[in-house]
Amino acid sequence: MIKYELIIYWSENDQAFIAEVPELPGCMADGETYELAVANVKTVIEQWIETARELGRVIPEPKGRLMFA
Repeated sequence: MIKYELIIYWSENDQAFIAEVPELPGCMADGETYELAVANVKTVIEQWIETARELGRVIPEPKGRLMFA
Protein backbone atom coordinates (compact mmCIF):
# COMPACT_ATOMS: atom_id res chain seq x y z
CA MET A 1 0.00 0.00 0.00
CA ILE A 2 1.35 3.39 -0.99
CA LYS A 3 1.21 5.96 1.79
CA TYR A 4 3.18 8.77 0.17
CA GLU A 5 1.41 12.00 -0.67
CA LEU A 6 0.75 12.51 -4.39
CA ILE A 7 0.34 15.80 -6.20
CA ILE A 8 -1.63 15.29 -9.40
CA TYR A 9 -2.24 17.97 -12.00
CA TRP A 10 -2.93 18.45 -15.70
CA SER A 11 0.03 19.58 -17.82
CA GLU A 12 -0.90 21.49 -20.97
CA ASN A 13 2.68 21.15 -22.26
CA ASP A 14 2.63 17.36 -21.91
CA GLN A 15 -1.09 16.93 -22.60
CA ALA A 16 -1.16 14.48 -19.71
CA PHE A 17 -1.84 14.22 -16.00
CA ILE A 18 1.34 14.37 -13.91
CA ALA A 19 1.62 12.59 -10.55
CA GLU A 20 4.51 13.75 -8.35
CA VAL A 21 5.70 12.26 -5.05
CA PRO A 22 7.24 15.19 -3.12
CA GLU A 23 8.82 12.97 -0.44
CA LEU A 24 10.78 10.95 -3.04
CA PRO A 25 12.98 13.37 -5.01
CA GLY A 26 12.50 13.06 -8.77
CA CYS A 27 9.71 10.50 -8.41
CA MET A 28 6.90 11.25 -10.85
CA ALA A 29 4.88 9.71 -13.64
CA ASP A 30 2.31 10.73 -16.21
CA GLY A 31 -0.80 9.31 -17.83
CA GLU A 32 -3.49 10.18 -20.35
CA THR A 33 -6.05 9.99 -17.53
CA TYR A 34 -5.95 10.78 -13.81
CA GLU A 35 -6.32 7.09 -13.02
CA LEU A 36 -3.52 6.08 -15.38
CA ALA A 37 -1.17 8.67 -13.86
CA VAL A 38 -1.87 7.22 -10.39
CA ALA A 39 -1.34 3.65 -11.62
CA ASN A 40 1.91 4.63 -13.32
CA VAL A 41 3.26 6.48 -10.29
CA LYS A 42 2.64 3.41 -8.11
CA THR A 43 5.04 1.49 -10.34
CA VAL A 44 7.56 4.32 -10.29
CA ILE A 45 7.41 4.52 -6.47
CA GLU A 46 8.21 0.80 -6.24
CA GLN A 47 11.11 1.23 -8.67
CA TRP A 48 12.38 4.32 -6.80
CA ILE A 49 12.41 2.42 -3.49
CA GLU A 50 14.03 -0.67 -5.04
CA THR A 51 16.78 1.45 -6.60
CA ALA A 52 17.37 3.35 -3.34
CA ARG A 53 17.75 0.03 -1.49
CA GLU A 54 20.21 -1.28 -4.09
CA LEU A 55 22.29 1.89 -3.74
CA GLY A 56 22.14 1.83 0.05
CA ARG A 57 20.29 5.14 0.22
CA VAL A 58 17.83 6.23 2.89
CA ILE A 59 14.18 5.70 2.00
CA PRO A 60 12.06 8.48 3.52
CA GLU A 61 9.16 7.38 5.71
CA PRO A 62 5.78 8.66 4.48
CA LYS A 63 4.82 11.74 6.50
CA GLY A 64 1.25 12.05 5.35
CA ARG A 65 -0.20 15.34 4.27
CA LEU A 66 2.38 17.98 3.44
CA MET A 67 1.64 21.68 3.19
CA PHE A 68 2.69 23.15 -0.18
CA ALA A 69 0.27 26.03 -0.71
